[in-house]
Amino acid sequence: MTETRTDFTTSPAPADVVRRQYLASAAADLDALKATLAPDVEWTEMAGFPLAGTYRTPEGVTTNVMQRLGADWDGWAAHDDTYVVDGENVVVLARYTATHKTTGKHLNVRVAHHFTVRGGLIVRFEQFVDTALVRDAATPDS
Repeated sequence: MTETRTDFTTSPAPADVVRRQYLASAAADLDALKATLAPDVEWTEMAGFPLAGTYRTPEGVTTNVMQRLGADWDGWAAHDDTYVVDGENVVVLARYTATHKTTGKHLNVRVAHHFTVRGGLIVRFEQFVDTALVRDAATPDS
């Protein structure tokens, strides 16, 4: 019996596409990250998060989310650890870690991300996070 393996780097499987997005983000490889996003992607950062809103297009996501996180935080990372896959839906439990550049405060918070993947591309993303912990890390002590 011959086992057929799909190359992870080109696999259209929803979990593989999402994992490539996390790896690209961790490597600050915006071109690789854009390659995981559909041209009409809808990327929603949760209300109360510093970058709250819905961004469209791969360029819109990288400019308004990834680049802004890099400008405000040192070492921003999303550490993905648990994947729950149901068809085109992928929920990832993860952890954000970073240090705010202005306050010097460290962030370490659990997060859940819901991705919808169609045709090998992320078409929708929604973030769930304790925004108060993020806000606290970004707010100078009085």
